[in-house]
Amino acid sequence: MYEPIRTKSVHRMADDAQDRIPHRSREEELDIQLAGHLAALLAVTDELGDEAAAERIARQVARLRGAPPARHAGLTGADPAALHRRAHALAGRALVVAASRADTAAAILAAERMDAHTDALDGFRPVGAL
Repeated sequence: MYEPIRTKSVHRMADDAQDRIPHRSREEELDIQLAGHLAALLAVTDELGDEAAAERIARQVARLRGAPPARHAGLTGADPAALHRRAHALAGRALVVAASRADTAAAILAAERMDAHTDALDGFRPVGAL
């Protein structure tokens, strides 16, 4: 009543696919995530014009990725206070990931950058404002 199947099935079993897909370890995933946060922080730091901090961040990104990072090519003209807030948030994310993977050098750098951006933001706030 039914015609037999004459071609090979295009469907695969789920177990077959697991062997062919490369999987990354938790450590590798955290390295990728940390490098991404630091690269974003580098872009904001370049825009703020802090060359010394940018070089330190670039060294950490290069260490994590195995290659030097692309540097920020142009200025957006964003408000400096907004850039400091963004950099502070990015440094905070980098600190969390660095602590998770026990990367002391990156954690110290991220904490120092958070402090630097907090200090810079204090200059933009009126006295007595939260």
